Amino acid sequence: MLVISHQVVVLCFRYLLENLTEQEILTIDRQADVANCSITSYICAPGAEPRGMQLERYNFVTPIRAAGETVTAEEDVPVAPK
Repeated sequence: MLVISHQVVVLCFRYLLENLTEQEILTIDRQADVANCSITSYICAPGAEPRGMQLERYNFVTPIRAAGETVTAEEDVPVAPK
């Protein structure tokens, strides 16, 4: 399954799939932003707790950098008038 999303959804998936506490997910959120085009992936690991899923990669951007591309770290700029 492939899900394409923004940072908050990636963090919500981590919170739910890894059975993290609120403090743990907030700590992860403070450590770094989820990079544009980054990969977060899980593998099925029977017997792994919780939910038989194990985090494989988080915020993985090496293929993008290897291709000579840059990862945007700039703030989003609103395009709609206020």
